[in-house]
Amino acid sequence: MLDLASIHAASRHIDPTFPDSPIDTDSRLDRLLGCRVLAKVELDNPVDSFKGRGTEWFCATSLREAEHLACASAGNFGQGLARAAARRGHPCAVLAAGNANRVKVDAMRGFGADVHLAGVDFDAAKAAARRYAEAHELRFVEDGLELALAEGPGTIALELLRDASFDTIVLPLGNGALLAGIGTVLRELAPLTEIIAVVANNAPAMKLSLDAGRVVETGRAETIADGIAARVPIASTLAYLRACRDDIVAVSEQDIFDAMLLVHRYLGRVTEPAGASPPF
Repeated sequence: MLDLASIHAASRHIDPTFPDSPIDTDSRLDRLLGCRVLAKVELDNPVDSFKGRGTEWFCATSLREAEHLACASAGNFGQGLARAAARRGHPCAVLAAGNANRVKVDAMRGFGADVHLAGVDFDAAKAAARRYAEAHELRFVEDGLELALAEGPGTIALELLRDASFDTIVLPLGNGALLAGIGTVLRELAPLTEIIAVVANNAPAMKLSLDAGRVVETGRAETIADGIAARVPIASTLAYLRACRDDIVAVSEQDIFDAMLLVHRYLGRVTEPAGASPPF
């Protein structure tokens, strides 16, 4: 079970390049959408995403000395884990799908990861990563399952409650670490806040599973939002994630693309599709 005290501790101890990210606003965007939009910007850090919050906290608190790691990643989690692990002397292997974004693959290698391409999508790469970890006696690190990897992103909610006033939060939903971390904080400290999770229409496994209350795998997860392209949910996390969300919606590829354009036009930011998957 996630621990609010651990999320507070993470906020004090993770790498200072990650906390206190800015909140972007634009009155023109507010008028266009008929509501006040607060965009928490998790781009201005070494791994260009919120994943570094969790990987820094995990590597700082959860590893034995010089422990060797293996994980699966579409790119962002692998960058975060590779960076945090290398800073602490932990070799890190990352398994990514054969069609993984090459810019992200190069970035993972740049942070010191030993990257192997395996499988047709993220979940196939995850299965390969488990086998690789077992064969080489490495610790397999699963994003969405390790508590510290959700506690790190939970610090985002602490900052939002400190810096802003809002009644609804909309989050992209991949493996669930972001929703679990932020949901833990808001359920405890701001229980009236509505929490909406967003998946891609073309990768609906998490929505289907949370709606059904059991794992529902899909045959494909083909979306431009590779960061939320999950088709095999983690069974042990579903009950907790259901409690962390008030609603879950699926959006089209066009919705995601349109949101990316709005973010660029009104906030001056270039974001990847997963980051723009909660359309305004």
